[in-house]
Amino acid sequence: MSELTKLPRAARAFVSFVALLRANGFAIAPEQTTAFLAAIGLLGPRAPEDIRKAGLATLAPPPERRATYDRLFRIHFLGGEELRDDESEDDEVVRLQEEGRGDDEPPLADQANESGAMAVRAEALAERRLMPGGTDDALRRLAREAERRLPRRRGHRRMRARRGPWADLRRTLREAARNDGEVIRLGRLKRRERPRKMLLLINVSGSMKARSEDNLRLAHTLVQAAPNIEVFTFGTRLTRVTRALRLKRREQALAAVAHLVSDWDGGTRIGDALQAFLAVPRFGSYARGAAVAILSDGLERGDLAALRDAVAKLSRRAWHLSWLTPLAAGPGFVPQTEALIAVSRFVDDMVDGGSSAAVVAHVLSLGQKGRAA
Repeated sequence: MSELTKLPRAARAFVSFVALLRANGFAIAPEQTTAFLAAIGLLGPRAPEDIRKAGLATLAPPPERRATYDRLFRIHFLGGEELRDDESEDDEVVRLQEEGRGDDEPPLADQANESGAMAVRAEALAERRLMPGGTDDALRRLAREAERRLPRRRGHRRMRARRGPWADLRRTLREAARNDGEVIRLGRLKRRERPRKMLLLINVSGSMKARSEDNLRLAHTLVQAAPNIEVFTFGTRLTRVTRALRLKRREQALAAVAHLVSDWDGGTRIGDALQAFLAVPRFGSYARGAAVAILSDGLERGDLAALRDAVAKLSRRAWHLSWLTPLAAGPGFVPQTEALIAVSRFVDDMVDGGSSAAVVAHVLSLGQKGRAA
């Protein structure tokens, strides 16, 4: 019999919440768990908000992880339901403004999104349940090789090296002092390498329905395996899902993403989404000097001029810009859609994005491009 089943039934939900926090990197001592249960007993909570505040007072999550604590609380106690607190409002969802005449009629969810084969412009908000699924070979490979094969950049700080363009005078003089002033070997310095920023822009519109879940599972694996990763989804809204994907357990992370994104399987307005991304300075800074990957089929229903302009700006900011589309099924792929033809001269790669194995292979190959440069 497990320790959890020995507890009173009323206390199991609170103890399992503490276990969920520990599983996601929160340091919680046993006495804090006892204090949490005692606080709930003293409060006799009348609302979930009382339990949340009792946890804040006794479990003491660090301020920089308060948003993660709140999200885990919503998932565990409220099934993903938003708190009615002004502090829980997230400003990382940008709705794309419709500039048309309003004659695009939103399709019904059970009609427009069943096959996922048609690109539409109108917004159709919908909820979606993401299943954690199994960890396939491609994701295991990504988790295993990401640290050493993802692209890196040379930082400004220097480190000791056997060979390098700069002399390490401090080490040379220190060794000379030990050898009666004789310089036996000249120390060298080189620039320290750091992980390069990466940005994933994932299309969750109706035409990408077959790939949305797999792409988000891949994004979660990448966020867990490496630092400096930012992930956005877009369809008719632009949504930053990085914080949700930082949750360690995949089922918890995907549940948070499913709750956060509201434009599943809806319209396709890639140009407007990228323009919205670049219009927010904080978002646009994520692309500067980064390896940017756009996971989309390129079936645009918006303004091609807006798409072309946004991709051109993104290309100038990024270190490397890749477009991964399920339409690029073979090595001799030639863009056929108007949108892909319009942006092809601004992207560095337009490759296969029709499977997790293909996406993982391309992402890991970016490190070789960085070393070659």
